[in-house]
Amino acid sequence: MEITLPRHVNGQTYTVKDSHRQITVVGANGSGKSRFISQMIHDSGDRAFYVSAIDALYPVTHDFDVNSISRIYEELRTRTKYVKPSGETELDKLICMLIYDDLSESLTFRLRSAMVGNAPDKIPTTKVDTLIRLWKNIFTKHAIIRRPDCFEFLTPNNDDPISLLRLSHGEKAVLYYIGACLYAPKGSIIFVDSPTLFLHISISQSLWDTIEDLRRDCTFVYQTHDLAFPQSRTDNITVWIRTVDVQAKAWDYEILQPHAALSEQLILDIVGARKPAFFVEGDDTHSIDYKLYSLIFPDYTIRAMGSCDKVIETVRSFNDMNTFHHLDSWGIVDRDRRTAQEINYLRQKKILVPDVAEVENIMLLEGVVRAVARHCNKPDTAVFNQVRRIVFDMFKADARKQALMHTRHRVKHTLELIADRRFQNINQLEEHLSGLVNDIKPRQIYEKYCREFNKYIQDYDYNSILRVYNEKSMLTNTDVAQRCGLRSKDEYIKMVLTILRRGGKEAEEIKRTVKQIFGLDPNTDGPKQNEEFAN
Repeated sequence: MEITLPRHVNGQTYTVKDSHRQITVVGANGSGKSRFISQMIHDSGDRAFYVSAIDALYPVTHDFDVNSISRIYEELRTRTKYVKPSGETELDKLICMLIYDDLSESLTFRLRSAMVGNAPDKIPTTKVDTLIRLWKNIFTKHAIIRRPDCFEFLTPNNDDPISLLRLSHGEKAVLYYIGACLYAPKGSIIFVDSPTLFLHISISQSLWDTIEDLRRDCTFVYQTHDLAFPQSRTDNITVWIRTVDVQAKAWDYEILQPHAALSEQLILDIVGARKPAFFVEGDDTHSIDYKLYSLIFPDYTIRAMGSCDKVIETVRSFNDMNTFHHLDSWGIVDRDRRTAQEINYLRQKKILVPDVAEVENIMLLEGVVRAVARHCNKPDTAVFNQVRRIVFDMFKADARKQALMHTRHRVKHTLELIADRRFQNINQLEEHLSGLVNDIKPRQIYEKYCREFNKYIQDYDYNSILRVYNEKSMLTNTDVAQRCGLRSKDEYIKMVLTILRRGGKEAEEIKRTVKQIFGLDPNTDGPKQNEEFAN
């Protein structure tokens, strides 16, 4: 069925074609998303059917002017005295309705059998039968047991059946969503408030796949803050609500293309952020990147994206949408033996690369070591000189191994470029590959790195060593933590973050030091758009 969306602030109305069985409405808190849904429900009239896990699990305190479990329950109560009048939540009401309908259909079946003298060929399938089957599909190790006046549940965590009250919120939500959608009238537009609420991601997708398959006659309109959810729908379009003009009953919204990746501007909008963004490697729980950069750049929203490639792709996607927003997006990736040419290319794409080999090396920068030592009441000059000497000794012993690793990276990158070339036939490819060693000259590259690294050692060039030295054990082997009076590498990193959180002289020194390795002005909040970083 075609659905006309509420009026846009540009005065136009937009129609969603019946080829799309799912519409997902997203937007920031206060953007007018709930009003938008309410207008859609109003415009849909009797076709609208509303479900909400909040109403399922907590007492319903508002009046329903839309088709829902509460309305059907109240209508049923007026028709029969066999439904109890004490249902406080929609889940309570749903269970009453299911039991009543199951007993009613069973009784009808028996009466018909008695009247015709023999039973029909097939016992009718009730809503409870369907609920039990779908529940088992979602929770393969669970079971629902029918009782005359209730349901009981077998779960992996309990040897004996348990009551509805002892189910988890997620289990109750699944029970409610399946049962409620069974009661939606044929051809309904089912409005679902927060479809992933109380549900683990591993369950929510299969649950709604199952329900949508069950109710192929219906269209589903979801209102959610879960940005992964729209991507899990197969026939979905996403409506992004920006703002609302309450007086005009009009909304500024954008209809995103089906299956299009949600923009990072949208992500920032959803969580209510109004700051430019930094996308970094790692995750927001364990990685140093996220924790450190959140404190170095407090005026930026820091997003941990996992891999280096994901950071680069996210920044590109975000900045491709600059006609829709005015927020800056930047990325930070580890240096990882990249050449100057590779780094310059990334910087042109607004990807910052620090002047250290990896994020752990930041913790060994002179300004950082001295700041931590002073904060711990240790002689900062003596501590730094000891750390620097150990780093030099380590690098001197590893110089050839490091040169070989840099050479491998350079050769690998070159081979990838060659593999991407187009060849007319296999003979051309073979001919080209046969001369690769002579073309790439890996020994010359290796010897060049050896000369370069030996010069760093001769010049006692500490910063250059940190720029090229990839060695995860440096923080541990330098004993920088113990020299600052701390017990371990983890305590040392934690101390750096603690200093940054507390602020003060040492915090400002650490911030200046870190900003400088990105080529940023240490007195500014972060990168600015200029010729060096222009797209």
